[in-house]
Amino acid sequence: MAATATLAPSSIESFRSILRGEVLEPSHPSYDATRVVWNGMIDRRPALIARCRNAADVVASVNFGREQRLAMAIRSGGHNVAGYAVCDGGLMIDMSLMKGVRVAPGLDRAFVEGGATWADVDAATTPLGRATPGGLISATGVAGLTLSGGIGWLRGSHGLSVDNLLAADLVTADGRLIHADATQNPDLFWALRGGGGNFGVVTSFEFKLHQIEPELMLCGPAYPEERANEIIPLWRDFMQTAPDRLSGLAEFSTLPDDPSILEHARGRRVLALAHVYDGPADEGERVVAPLRSLGEPLIDFSGRMPYRTIQSLYDGLFPKGRDRCYWKSTYLSRLDDEVIRVITARMAKRPSEMTFASIWKFGGFVQRVAADETAFGDRSMPFMLSLDAIWPGADEDDANIGWVRSLWQDMQRYSTGRLYLNFPGHGEGADLVRDALGAEAYARLAKIKHRYDPDNLFRLNQNILPMH
Repeated sequence: MAATATLAPSSIESFRSILRGEVLEPSHPSYDATRVVWNGMIDRRPALIARCRNAADVVASVNFGREQRLAMAIRSGGHNVAGYAVCDGGLMIDMSLMKGVRVAPGLDRAFVEGGATWADVDAATTPLGRATPGGLISATGVAGLTLSGGIGWLRGSHGLSVDNLLAADLVTADGRLIHADATQNPDLFWALRGGGGNFGVVTSFEFKLHQIEPELMLCGPAYPEERANEIIPLWRDFMQTAPDRLSGLAEFSTLPDDPSILEHARGRRVLALAHVYDGPADEGERVVAPLRSLGEPLIDFSGRMPYRTIQSLYDGLFPKGRDRCYWKSTYLSRLDDEVIRVITARMAKRPSEMTFASIWKFGGFVQRVAADETAFGDRSMPFMLSLDAIWPGADEDDANIGWVRSLWQDMQRYSTGRLYLNFPGHGEGADLVRDALGAEAYARLAKIKHRYDPDNLFRLNQNILPMH
C-alpha cells in the first residue's frame, strides 16, 4: 500500500482538480469524521479520501487508485461489521454524498444512488405508498446490504433485496461505467446479486417497488429469557404455518436500564418475538395475536405504525462508531429441541449485556427463488442464527470475540455449512465466501471476477479471487 508521503503533491492536486467532490488528506478538518465507520473497533487511516458526487467522480477515483497502485476501500453506508469501507494507507472512495433516490412515474421502480442508505430510500418511496425490501436498520447502506443479499422485514412477501434488484450501473476496475441487467452483461448482473463488492463500484441501483400499507402491524412481545426453551418451540411451530406476509425473528437481548422501560423489566434479559405483517394492520394484529399471548410478556412493544418508522426502530441501538462489534452467522438445517437447548445455554453465558442474538425464520418468497437464479445461492435453509456481540471497551475484545467464535463453531454440527455475508465476523477465513455461497456458485463468481477485475483491484471486501 502507498502512503500519503509517496504520492506526489502534483498528482494529488491533479486528482483534486477533476473531481466535483472533495479530496481529503489527513490534515483536512473533515478527515477524521469522514473516515469513521459504524464499528467502533475499526480505526484505519487512508492516505486519501475521495468524496464523490457523481459517477464521473467514481471513475476518476478508480483510475487514480489503480494508476497510483493504492489499495481501495469503497464506502457507501460504512455499516459492514468487518469495516471494509476504510483502509490504512490507501484510497477511500466515499460515496456517502451520492444519496439521491428517484421514483419512476409509474411508481413501480426506484433508482437509487450508490451512497444512499435505506432511510433515504424509505423517505422517497413510502410517502408514495411503495417500498422495496431493505434490512432492519435504516442507517445501513443500500449498496453493502444489497450486494450480499439483503434480509429484512418484507422477505416473506417480496424476498431479499437482491430479488428486487432490476439493474445496476457500476465502474469497473479499468474505469468503465457499464450497465448490468437481465439482458446487458447478464453474468455480471447475476454476480451482483449476492457476490458482494468484488466486481466494481456500483453507482446506481434500480429496484422493483411494491405497494405498502400506510400502517403495518409490528409484533414485539419480550418474554423473560429463562422461558426461552419453552417459547422458541412454540414460535417455531407457529411460524411453520404462518402466512408469507409475516416475517420475523426470535431475538435474545437485554432491556436497557432506562426510564422509558417499565420498571419491572429494566435490565432484564429477554427473548423478543419481533415480526412485521406486510398487509392491513387489522389483519396483521389478528395474525400475530398468538405470539403475544404465550404467557405474560415482560413488556410488549407491539403496535401499528408506518413501515418507515419500523425501519428506524433499531437505529438508536446501533449508533455509528460508538460500540465495538463482532457479528457472525450460520444457516441452521434444523431447529429441534436439542438445537434450542444448546443456543439458550450458550446465550446465558454471553459476556456483554449489549449483545443481540437472533434466530431468523425463512420461508415464503425467499425460498421460492431457484438456487441458480442469483449468486446468493440455495434458499432451502429454514433458519439463520446471527450472533451480534456488542461491547463498550477494548479490554473486553477477547471475551466477546471468543464467545462468538466458540458458539459459532459449536453450531456447525447443526448448520447447512453456509452463512450470510453481511454478518461475516471481521472477514477472516480464506474460505469465507466459498463457505457462504457454496462451491458451485463460488467457482462461477471467480470466473466472472476474472473477466471484470482480473488483477483483483477490488479486494478490500468479502473477496473472491479471480480465476480463469
